[in-house]
Formats: sequence, structure tokens, C-alpha cells
Amino acid sequence: MPLTLTQAGKATGRNRTTILRAVRAGKLSATHDEATGAWLIEPAELFRLYPPADAHASAPQDDAHLRNGHASAEIGELRARLDAAEARISDKDALIAAHERAIEDLRRRLDRADERLTALLTDQRAAAPAAPASTRRSWWPWRRR
Repeated sequence: MPLTLTQAGKATGRNRTTILRAVRAGKLSATHDEATGAWLIEPAELFRLYPPADAHASAPQDDAHLRNGHASAEIGELRARLDAAEARISDKDALIAAHERAIEDLRRRLDRADERLTALLTDQRAAAPAAPASTRRSWWPWRRR
């Protein structure tokens, strides 16, 4: 049996507006009842996206002392994991900095090599003097000079 937006909100512990936004965004399939103007959502479709409200229920209160011990152990484990992650991040940052320095050094070397190559390939000699006008005589007798 399909649920209305209000019923769906109560079933999931969400606001009806949140459910409507999901329908309009296409995240949740629903049908619009033209007679009543209500949106109808199948429970299976609703619980595919949002878990039922009773799934959010907390542990019983009489086990508070057990939960606190478990929570402190979990916090300790999470802190250890956080410290290890921060160490890996600092190692990664140091490695990136070393690579950036190496890249900059290689770029400077390449620029110096380009300058040397350009200097070698550029003609360093003084320009040759221009050749004098032709002094060759013509073989035509009337053109002899």
C-alpha cells in the first residue's frame, strides 16, 4: 500500500519536504494522484533510499556502562588511525616537496643547456666582406672594356 509524503516522513524519521525534494530530484520514484493531489510512494522504494525510522533506534539505556567502555575503546582506535593518516599525509607532502625541487632543478638545467646549444648553433663569425663587383670581361668583342 503506497504511502503519502507525511506517512513516508514519519516512517523514515525525515521531514515530508525532504521526501518531496528526493522525488523531484529523481532519487525516489513516486506517483502523483491527480484526484487528491498527493504523492504516493511505495514503501520498498522509500526504504531503498531512506532506512526505516526504527533502524535509527539507539541501544538500550541499561547497557550505558558497556557502551561507554566500548565507545572509549573505539575513540582510542579512531585516534590511532587518525595519527597514522596524518603521518602518511606529512610523508606525502614531504615527498611532493622533494619532487617539486627536483623538477625545478631539471628545468634550470634544461634552460642552461638550451642557452649553450643556442650559442653553439648561432654563427659566431664576423660577417664576410661583400664580394666586389664582377671584373670579368665579356667575350663579345663590342662589349669589351
